[in-house]
Amino acid sequence: MKTYKQITPEMIQKDIRYLELLSHDFPNLAAASTEIINLEAILNLPKGTEHFLADLHGEYEAFQHVLRNASGAIKRKVNEIFGNNLREMEKKELCTLIYYPEQKLQLVKEVEKDLVDWYVITLNQLVKVCQNVSSKYTRSKVRKALPEEFSYIIQELLHESPMDPNKQAYINVIIRTIIETRRADDFIIALCNLIQRLTIDSLHILGDIFDRGPGPHIIMDTLCNYHNFDIQWGNHDILWMGAASGNDCCIANVLRLAMRYGNLPALEDGYGINLVPLARLAMSRYDKDPCICFKLDYREDEYDVRDAMLDEKMHKAITVIQFKLEGQMIMRHPEFGMDERLLLDKINIEKGTVCVEGKEYPMKDLNFPTIDWEHPYELSSEEEDVMERITQAFLNCEKLQRHVRFLFTQGSLYKVYNGNLLYHGCVPMNEDGTFTRVNVYGKEYSGKALYDVLENYARKGYYAIDPGEKKKGLDILWFIWENQNSPVFGKAKMTTFERYFIADKATHQEPKNPYYRLLEEEEVVNRILSEFGLEGAEAHIINGHIPVEAKRGESPVKCGGKLLIIDGGFSKAYQPKTGIAGYTLIYNSYGLVLAAHEPFESVEKAVQDGSDIASHTILVQHVVRRKLVADTDIGRELRASIRDLEALLQAYRDGILVEKI
Repeated sequence: MKTYKQITPEMIQKDIRYLELLSHDFPNLAAASTEIINLEAILNLPKGTEHFLADLHGEYEAFQHVLRNASGAIKRKVNEIFGNNLREMEKKELCTLIYYPEQKLQLVKEVEKDLVDWYVITLNQLVKVCQNVSSKYTRSKVRKALPEEFSYIIQELLHESPMDPNKQAYINVIIRTIIETRRADDFIIALCNLIQRLTIDSLHILGDIFDRGPGPHIIMDTLCNYHNFDIQWGNHDILWMGAASGNDCCIANVLRLAMRYGNLPALEDGYGINLVPLARLAMSRYDKDPCICFKLDYREDEYDVRDAMLDEKMHKAITVIQFKLEGQMIMRHPEFGMDERLLLDKINIEKGTVCVEGKEYPMKDLNFPTIDWEHPYELSSEEEDVMERITQAFLNCEKLQRHVRFLFTQGSLYKVYNGNLLYHGCVPMNEDGTFTRVNVYGKEYSGKALYDVLENYARKGYYAIDPGEKKKGLDILWFIWENQNSPVFGKAKMTTFERYFIADKATHQEPKNPYYRLLEEEEVVNRILSEFGLEGAEAHIINGHIPVEAKRGESPVKCGGKLLIIDGGFSKAYQPKTGIAGYTLIYNSYGLVLAAHEPFESVEKAVQDGSDIASHTILVQHVVRRKLVADTDIGRELRASIRDLEALLQAYRDGILVEKI
């Protein structure tokens, strides 16, 4: 039994100002002691389930499906609850209903002969599932998650047992009345959405919401309404954050990538960015240009080929602008160490060659009508006008600004949570496994300090009022996107120029940071964990950004389980290389479970055929003792609150503070 003898009057006096403030919320002994009882009880509940995803790349349908099925967690719950009491087909049908209640209900009504009977059976099944997934939370937390219109009814069903003969008729009448009043559909939808929400307590996105997929804006809309999530920024997120902040290099890169992958609808329809100024420039300056180096890598089922000719010209126009703007950036910041990426001035237009790292290569394209060869990095007046107009479109797009503010408020370059270190990319390292020292505006940083200073400047790029600090922040956003020492890039260089203009593929190579070679060395992994304040056998690095080539036998589990790679593999472009649709991770009270997914076909297939993302799981770690809230970061916060409340109780009992009745 706890006593409060360790709390001395001197300690109370030291914290008296804080305790006086705390007394406004807990004005007497009864209120303070009740809260202590409540918090102590919460500490002994099972730890909430965490869901880790990475590298979504705009693939909103696959993302939403994985979110709805919680990487197989809901299916596992259904199997646990019903076991052999339901046939496999019945369990599949129930799972599909939970994932897509609106669509599944429509199909059921078309084929079900006794709809009332189906409603009765299904509602009872959903209540059982909902009781199970809500059991690890307090009633208060569950109550806050309930849909307002059905809150009272769901509470009654969740907290009453049908095995109690005194309550059986009561529950049956509730369900029958729901059906008779024709609210069964709405109630089923509400229950299914509640199950989805309660199955996952917190969601972690390890970078790259944006890139080549068609729906990053749809993903962001989903996340903005999600109950509890955080993001560790990826390189493509940083690029869009830089663009929304007004960095013209980032804007040019965003446009070029959208052109390259035939993904303009994400810009034009998703965010309403007007690209007419760029189209006019392309038609006026590249009208007769076949743009052979700027063919699009589009998805045939998602792109109107009638637009291809214009889009290729726009693709070339913005690419040239990008090289000019990046050249200006590199010359403005010699400390970035990127002089070797200044290539426009290395073009010999007469010979038709370009000099890269001291060697000449033939150019595949020599038509550059907007380049002044005396000043190759200066924008033409037309190009300046285009960039001014498009920059204003990015800055004034309310939806984009809302999404990016959300990324800043909910995100960071890394996160330490519940004994895990989460990041996208790599910790920049030297060949010997030591942390690379990086010059950032005249000072050198490495390891955790590098992450912290880059994140600080990134936020200044968006929020700073001082023009000088804002400009530094804007430039750092581009630095994070493509500098060799950026934690979210992790390559020696970005060979964009070479891939467009040089046939020799030897010039296309982008050597990776030594980090990727050192992943299996326990000493190196432990050094990283220690750098971020983590120790012990249960500490892990959870890493996005790195596609795992499963078809070649590569494992996502590195260094004996200390480092887990969960590139989601959502992007269809990577799936031929990896052989799968990537990995997601579930961390519940029993341990860590890694799920490997097969490619997602479509929502229609999932609903009509009951087809799910085929996946298999890898048990990474199974704990001997089930983890409780007390074992988590939230548990530490709750224990600190309990100590404060115990001090408040003692202050009341010693007469230092007076109770308010």
